[in-house]
Amino acid sequence: MANLLSPILTWFKRQKWQPLTFQQQTWDAYLSGHSGLIQVPTGSGKTYAAVMGPIADMLVNPGKGLQLLYITPLRALSRDIEKSIQKPITEMGWPLQVESRTGDTKAAQRARQKKKLPDILITTPESLSVLLSYKGARQRFGHLRTVILDEWHELMSSKRGTQTELCLAQLRLLQPSLKTWAISATLGNLKEAAQTAVGLDEKPVIIQSDIKRDTTIQSILPESVDSFPWAGHLGLHLFQELVDSLDPAKSTLIFTNTRSQSERWFQALSFAEPDCPMALHHGSINMIERQAIEAGIKSGDLKWVICTSSLDLGVDFHPVERIVQIGSAKNLARLLQRAGRSAHQPGGTSEVFFLPTNALELIEIAAFRQGLAQGDIESRHPLRLPYDVLTQHLVTLACGDGFAPETTLASIRQTVAFQDISDAAFDWMLDFLEKGGRCLKAYPRYQKLVMDNGRYRVSTPQIARMHRLSIGTITGNQQIQVIYTNRRKLGTVDEGFVSRLKKGDVFFFAGRQLEFFQMKDMVLYVKNTRKKSTTVPVWTGGNLAISDCLSHHLRQQITQIKTGESVSPEIDRVMPILAAQERISHLPEEQELLIETWKSREGQHLYVFPFEGRFVHEGLGFLWTYRFAQHKKATFTVSVNDYGFEILAPKGYSFESIFQEHHSHFFDLNNIVEDIQASLNISELTQRRFRSIAQVSNLVFQGYPSSRKTGSQLQVSASLIYEVFSKYEAENLLLQQAEREVLEQQLELERLSVTLERLQKFHGVWQTTKRPSPLAFPLLVERLSARLSNESLLERIERLKQQLIH
Repeated sequence: MANLLSPILTWFKRQKWQPLTFQQQTWDAYLSGHSGLIQVPTGSGKTYAAVMGPIADMLVNPGKGLQLLYITPLRALSRDIEKSIQKPITEMGWPLQVESRTGDTKAAQRARQKKKLPDILITTPESLSVLLSYKGARQRFGHLRTVILDEWHELMSSKRGTQTELCLAQLRLLQPSLKTWAISATLGNLKEAAQTAVGLDEKPVIIQSDIKRDTTIQSILPESVDSFPWAGHLGLHLFQELVDSLDPAKSTLIFTNTRSQSERWFQALSFAEPDCPMALHHGSINMIERQAIEAGIKSGDLKWVICTSSLDLGVDFHPVERIVQIGSAKNLARLLQRAGRSAHQPGGTSEVFFLPTNALELIEIAAFRQGLAQGDIESRHPLRLPYDVLTQHLVTLACGDGFAPETTLASIRQTVAFQDISDAAFDWMLDFLEKGGRCLKAYPRYQKLVMDNGRYRVSTPQIARMHRLSIGTITGNQQIQVIYTNRRKLGTVDEGFVSRLKKGDVFFFAGRQLEFFQMKDMVLYVKNTRKKSTTVPVWTGGNLAISDCLSHHLRQQITQIKTGESVSPEIDRVMPILAAQERISHLPEEQELLIETWKSREGQHLYVFPFEGRFVHEGLGFLWTYRFAQHKKATFTVSVNDYGFEILAPKGYSFESIFQEHHSHFFDLNNIVEDIQASLNISELTQRRFRSIAQVSNLVFQGYPSSRKTGSQLQVSASLIYEVFSKYEAENLLLQQAEREVLEQQLELERLSVTLERLQKFHGVWQTTKRPSPLAFPLLVERLSARLSNESLLERIERLKQQLIH
């Protein structure tokens, strides 16, 4: 073993490095023939732990063609990984070739790679699928020894993770001795994650490190807090305090939770510190510009960068000294990942400045500190039976060398995502792809597969071309290119935002004040302007909810506050709100469920506080609304946030007497799915979800690069198919998947069921208040903000506060 590793150890010695224990353990495990998962803190040398074992083997036992495949979730990461792997190869003169292949790779290089792949290839799940869609996969991948899955925690619980699982299953068919190693920094369920990475046929090795990375959290505290807290009432009001806390000479990443929020903060900080070299970085800014910003961070030329999760993952930024988190990260793993961007080396101490966007987030940061001190971290689970991804994968295989159904089904069942797929479901899928199923058999474009000598192949070259253009599973609102009139690209915004603009309108995007010039062929042409505007684009998918792990610590914090145990600076600052809550209503302990009622001119208000996150509360709010209506019908309005939910009913509605008389009905788990389906317009939610599924499964074609379909065109196409399936083929697996995704992902049905079971054991505390309590007030504001009015939200809130005080 030592002889095999000799070239690696020699290079390490030249760098004046000593291999870390976990690196040596990984190399030994790899060279002993094992697959597995590496979990160590960010910036500890995971990449070299994963690649040096395979490289040592390749140097001693040279092979031909592709030997090592490195899969990364982000194209931006591929550049850094390629440099890291290339460094020892160049310095030591090893006869190995390293290249990347992503959506950013030039067409000429991609064409060359199709004929001959390098020894080591860095790619994304989508690009790997495209490679599998070409003929000659056995020649291309037949000598592959190892696959490395970077940032596995980020991939595993998404459809891109399922896509990766399916691609790996196919690669293992082509090369049964293939080894797989996953890399993760922050994950709670290591055994499940490792098994998902290596497949069900392999027993994974899990390697962890004893490297400790301390994370210190310091909050930027407001001088005082309002006893009527509401989301967003701090935030930008504290920007001067943030500026005073930061050093323009210190390299700092300032994280926000949404792209719109990052645009606003860039505006504010540019105004406050015009001489500080700063930039704005998020996923909708043009790739070339993002690369320039990343280079500026590494060189130290840029000091402050306002960013989103676009810089969460493993891009290596050694000069970064400090991290700022604006608003609660809502998730322990997310905060830890972002903290790891600073002091990016083994044993470093990450320094996080936290700036609350509302007063109650001060309790959340105390909960973060407690959770991290106890070593808690969220789990992420692989998806279960996402048929749309499998549909796409089968057509991908058919575009290439074709597939034998029995062999392919056996390999698919070795994935965690599809281990339970039935023969009937697989047969349905083959019939759907070959004949269009029951509803689409009259349309040739849905007859994608033909059986040829025991293998399914794609039916026409045109279907193969259209399919390759549609490979990928990230779908959402249609994106519009933003381009200067001189053709320089700036990035993308949602179609919905552009639809509200007209010529001459001014908006702030990518750190620039822009004027709408014209819209043509799904491209928004703009020019710079000196006209001022505070309008920024709003992108879909902006809402984050607190995780189950954080909600547990949040409830513990509130209990500790009541007993006087929790005395952090954040809790000390928020005590006036908590004292007002205790005075007006009640501050619930961990085993209590607080329910408040209040009567206003609008009607009868019911506030419930499970502290389980907005998605659980959305499901719970509609479920209870339905169950109240079963006993006394009325028109209800529901609003939710991370701490609880509000149900507004007509005046005089007897919430408490109904609840006390039918207490067990509100926590009943027996008919939970049926009741949620009845309480929501489930068909509307399912139809929205189906649009995404229709795109992933290529039921709707998104158009050619030069003539992309608009979001409304795609919606119409998906809606027509949805209506046909609903009417004539209710058992359609894609239709059933859409409904399942609404329940399991949007409404978090499993967590909702656990919450109901837990709440059933709690002591219910009913309080009738004369005005909304501090916990209830943000829910009142949540509903106000959704209502159209010619009065600003701030004016309405101030007016309401004055009414309540007097």
